[in-house]
Amino acid sequence: AFLGPPEVNISSCVNCVNVTIKLPASHLRKDGKLWSLTDIYRELDYDITLKTLDGEDKRQQKKITEEIFSTVIDELHPNRNYCVSVMVAASLNKNSVPSPWKCITTDSVVQKDYYAAAIAGAICFSLILASALKCMHAGGYILQTSSLPQSLV
Repeated sequence: AFLGPPEVNISSCVNCVNVTIKLPASHLRKDGKLWSLTDIYRELDYDITLKTLDGEDKRQQKKITEEIFSTVIDELHPNRNYCVSVMVAASLNKNSVPSPWKCITTDSVVQKDYYAAAIAGAICFSLILASALKCMHAGGYILQTSSLPQSLV
């Protein structure tokens, strides 16, 4: 029997890619319950292959015991395209189908600084606007609470 493909989702950070992996479903039933791969094998191995324009880089094999887990591939270059594929195997079953390639561009440092500057600018603008409205209200230009006396009209 072949294991896989696992379900893979990726998200980017400045120098890294977050990889969330969900083990493939098994089709083995015991006592009317569908068993997971961790029920059957207890421990599985996974390989992550990272592909860039420069070529492929196979990351070290790691052991897993959970159905859904996350890992981070770090020490990457910012603002560069990376593709990820994951393969799951068991010590008793090396027949695996890798996940389809998922690609993403890592975040750039400039982009993060731009977002921080845009948020800070929006907050400053809001504070200035609120102060101006408060002064106009205190001066009686907007939202007057009492009407003028009859002698001043």
